[in-house]
Amino acid sequence: MASPHLLENGNGKEKEQQEQRNKKKRFWIKVLDMEEAKLQVLFSVPMIITNVSYYAITLVSVMYAGHLGKTELASSTLANSWATVTGFALLTGLSGALETLCGQGYGAQLYRMLGIYLQASIITSFIISILVSFIWFFTEPILLLLHQDPQVAKMAAIYMRHLIPGLFAYALLQCILRFLQTQTVVIPLVICSVVPLALHVGITYVLVYCTALGFKGAALSAALSLWISVIMLGLYVNYSDKFKYTWEGLSMESFKHVLPSMKLAIPSAVMVCLEYWAFELLVLLAGLMPNSENSTSLIAMCVNTEAISFMITYGFSAAVSTRVSNELGAGNADRAKNAVVVTLKLSVLLALAVILSLLFGHNLWASAFSNSPVIKKEFASMAPFLAISILFDSAQGVLSGVARGCGWQDVAAWTNLGAFYVIGMPIAALLAFKVKLYAKGLWIGLICGLFCQASILLLITLRTNWTKLQLSVDKDKDQTLLV
Repeated sequence: MASPHLLENGNGKEKEQQEQRNKKKRFWIKVLDMEEAKLQVLFSVPMIITNVSYYAITLVSVMYAGHLGKTELASSTLANSWATVTGFALLTGLSGALETLCGQGYGAQLYRMLGIYLQASIITSFIISILVSFIWFFTEPILLLLHQDPQVAKMAAIYMRHLIPGLFAYALLQCILRFLQTQTVVIPLVICSVVPLALHVGITYVLVYCTALGFKGAALSAALSLWISVIMLGLYVNYSDKFKYTWEGLSMESFKHVLPSMKLAIPSAVMVCLEYWAFELLVLLAGLMPNSENSTSLIAMCVNTEAISFMITYGFSAAVSTRVSNELGAGNADRAKNAVVVTLKLSVLLALAVILSLLFGHNLWASAFSNSPVIKKEFASMAPFLAISILFDSAQGVLSGVARGCGWQDVAAWTNLGAFYVIGMPIAALLAFKVKLYAKGLWIGLICGLFCQASILLLITLRTNWTKLQLSVDKDKDQTLLV
């Protein structure tokens, strides 16, 4: 039989060990709220996969088209870039209104209104898609005005015309995606993006190589695959019991909400487009430099690297937008604030991981784009600047998500206008052409823009009185029956 003294010592050690474990736990809670972090990671990863899958659909079409010849590669690449700048980015931005309205509405238990907001957003996106389709139809004269090669412009215009059906599919897709995202329904999004992507590889091969369509088939296959995804998501929303309260079918009431939702949708679209255009403007400016071929390739590599790293940030941007809008709608201001802090910490950690990978593996990464030793050497010298821009881009991505969740799209749009076009791009042009820093000068200017954008959005977030925040769905509370 153990003596009381030994038992006392044993209990003392156990208490000491338990106390140490509690201290460690409290330390980690101070560093990072693990429960909130786990929630956000489980939400973000499916959103990242979904985003990458939709990005890959149009990319696969470009790859197939590129294998037909040099002109086809140049034309499809130009067409894909033009489609993103004038159409896909715009529609992604327009759907940002749903992140505010559906997110806050779901948190406030205004379930029926989510279906109304969805329909209103689809109407807006459909109207804008009709206008954009005219721009796409007359792509050739526009590209010729921008001094593009006549043969490349002609082929790019053919590609764009056959991609027009995909524009309308993308409009519907982004709206349904936000509708599901704000209800934290993310696994079906993965299925409805990965399956069409897998089918797309086969569809593109058949249309490009097994039919007379050839080059046109690459664009048509992207449109077809996007429509497959829309049909899958539409059937899921219509027949799933999960949405019996949030989707009650088509309603004429949605037309009353078109103009109010546009007050959020238009600034949201401007906010997204201004940033996309800034990156594309860098590529155009690189084409005006003395050694334009190398400069354009280098800047294009940097832009693509930044875009790929932002896809990871996008998942956390969607997560914080949903968490903030849901908690604000439910009246939990402290939880919304905590979600912002956790997402910022996670985004910085992820950005640092990407930066370290880039700094140590830049030669390997550059090899994926080019075999030229000159390009590889220049990319190595750009890597530190690229690392800094990725860090600021991650922070602003999350803060932009906070802006969408709170309904600050108009403030974010003005911030982007000032940060990129009053500060960033003028500095880029000055350093590149006057100081003759060339590609480095362009990227330093971009860093200045991203720094200003992130700083302003952070200042707004820190100075916000979360408990007194005016919700975008407040006006609908009185006339909506809570479920």
